[in-house]
Amino acid sequence: MRSVLFKFATPLIVGLFLISLISGIALFAHWGGNLFRGMHIWLSMVLIIPFVLHVWKNWRAMSLYFRQWSFAVVMVVSLALAIGFIANANTGGRRQQAPPTIALTRLLMNASPDKLAPALGASPDKLMEKLHSAGFDAAEPGLSLREIAKRSGKEELAIVSILTSLNR
Repeated sequence: MRSVLFKFATPLIVGLFLISLISGIALFAHWGGNLFRGMHIWLSMVLIIPFVLHVWKNWRAMSLYFRQWSFAVVMVVSLALAIGFIANANTGGRRQQAPPTIALTRLLMNASPDKLAPALGASPDKLMEKLHSAGFDAAEPGLSLREIAKRSGKEELAIVSILTSLNR
């Protein structure tokens, strides 16, 4: 069994790396929407297994690399690049710009049913009825949808579901 695992470790690394490479390029270029996202994430996780087997199989040769100054330089540069991305992602408390659909949803949650319902092609009474029937007991026409969710002890996402089904 061990020889079979070792026999396939390197070819699996190559195959999974190619998948990761292609899907990573597609994600970077915004091709295919979510078509590549799951593939990239999960198959990159699977890549860990043959990588560990490859290192295990080639440990003697790998340990020679560990003693070379070039290995240390590459590891330090790699770590610095990773830290740079992490530092860039830290916004110091400022909110990252959300995708437009999320940003719009956040804005809608600040609106009250009496103001939002006409924009959705419904009456405020119809929206209030839907909210109450979904268990948003704190629903009042002048409260924001966010506050209604909070006071009702429910998730805001449940209100978004109600809004999208309002005219069905």
